Amino acid sequence: MRLSLGKTVVFLSTILSLALLTGCSLGTAEMEKTDIDVLSEKSSKSWEQAETTPLGKYPELVTYTLGQMKGANNSNLPDGQTYEDNAYTRYLKKTLNIQNKNVFMESEERYDEALNIQVKDRNLPDIFLVSDRETLEELVENDLIEDLTEVYKSCASDKIKEMYESYGEELLASGTFDGKLYALPETAIDDGPQLLWLRRDWMEQLGLKKPKTLEEAFSVIRAFQENRMGAEDGEDPVGLVCDPRLVGTVSTSYSVDSVFEKFGAYPQQWIENADGEIVYGSLTEETKEALGYLRALYRQGILDSDFALRAQNNIRDLVVNGKCGAFFGLWWTPNNPLMDEYRKNKEADWEPYYLTADVKRTVEVYSTFRDNKYVVVRKGYEHPEIAMKILSVLFDHSRYEAEDADEMNTYFALNVDPTARPLMINVDYNEATYIVTKHIREVLYSLGDEKTREDLSAIEASYFDACKEYLEAEVPSVEAWAAYKSRISAVGLLVDANYRAPEKKYLGDGDGEIPQTLRLLEKNAFIQIIMGRMPVSSFDSFVEDWYRKGGDSLTERVREGLVDS
Repeated sequence: MRLSLGKTVVFLSTILSLALLTGCSLGTAEMEKTDIDVLSEKSSKSWEQAETTPLGKYPELVTYTLGQMKGANNSNLPDGQTYEDNAYTRYLKKTLNIQNKNVFMESEERYDEALNIQVKDRNLPDIFLVSDRETLEELVENDLIEDLTEVYKSCASDKIKEMYESYGEELLASGTFDGKLYALPETAIDDGPQLLWLRRDWMEQLGLKKPKTLEEAFSVIRAFQENRMGAEDGEDPVGLVCDPRLVGTVSTSYSVDSVFEKFGAYPQQWIENADGEIVYGSLTEETKEALGYLRALYRQGILDSDFALRAQNNIRDLVVNGKCGAFFGLWWTPNNPLMDEYRKNKEADWEPYYLTADVKRTVEVYSTFRDNKYVVVRKGYEHPEIAMKILSVLFDHSRYEAEDADEMNTYFALNVDPTARPLMINVDYNEATYIVTKHIREVLYSLGDEKTREDLSAIEASYFDACKEYLEAEVPSVEAWAAYKSRISAVGLLVDANYRAPEKKYLGDGDGEIPQTLRLLEKNAFIQIIMGRMPVSSFDSFVEDWYRKGGDSLTERVREGLVDS
């Protein structure tokens, strides 16, 4: 059939129109698809960057459930702040776009026991803390936590890696099983030796001189006793307060390690003696000699007559309520417990004394990771890298690079407890305590090169401001007092004495844990000797009992474990 010219024109027009319409439609579809692809690609790259870099921010809010170790008094957070809404969590949300939801919280004293229940029930939060070595091993053996090897490689900042490396290979190895990193360990920053803290205002009242030796310090304490300092009518004066466990850890005060060290004794630690043998430090002749010395202090009334009955909280109350004027503690003692006494009584002027600066270790002392804290991630959690990213932000970026972390960094000077952090561990250089104080003093007293506040890291600047307030304010805040007394007065002593932390050797997983039966045997024997209920010579019988009741085989296991490692 042939078409007329008019119909042909109409037909062709129709075909052209359809073609144009179809072409436009296809073109639009192709454009829309291209835009979606671009958006999808950008989103994919944003997620990939967030998941594989220390500071990459998630394109959408990521929530993670958290198991947290909480502190007393809401971890001393400012009023109105919580564990899910504070300077730490707000900064992490701003920087990484993440938010914690706390589904499991317990105090440090009950945490391990409560976590064990969670493990048995297989009811684990996405990210949580482990502070018990046996629990960590159980989690790994039962495939309950994520392998973080690749996470560490991609999401640990260079500075965080340097911090871990400052402790040698052993620290990261403690969280590694069969060549895979399952747990991010806390860095056990060296806290230095114990210092003797004395009420200097009492010394001034009595006209006593600054002690230069332990013997002179004990004479000061005897004078406190004789003059009934801190005691009301009807009360007995309190001497050198002392925890009945006698030897402390990095998180405790009130022990008498310094007295033992004076004699070259290291009880409750595994040591290599002068003959190259691995022995338990509580069993040596040096420990026996130190117990005899403590016995003499007790008889003279210098050592608290009720020390065997004291608990940590009870001792703390004696200090805070102004009942005692002497105890051994680490450099951070002004933050806890002395700050609480100063808040009540501004006349209470405590001063630290480093009286064992000349004591040199003559034996090798072994450390263990048994009580170390670790951060782990539940097996199957979609974003295991979050744990590593948090550490990179809190302990590197916010301290050294960020200009928007002031609120968070003021927490140091405000004495907010580390338990306020979503991850209650600390990561820093091994010598961080001394480095910080050196830098603060350089600016505070214009020492050496002309450094200014701007040259300080965020944590150093925070402490610097508090110390400056202490020196310049007519009535400095309690926090400023604590910052100065700890960072300048206490750590300053160690810096001036050129203190160097002894190099650590580790037992590894050679089982050096002392069974409860042997611990009780030791505690009772030591207390009986110090209080004069048993002669010093009974120490030899205690040593024989210790070996006979399981110590012999335990010692062999430790020696074999060290040989194998």
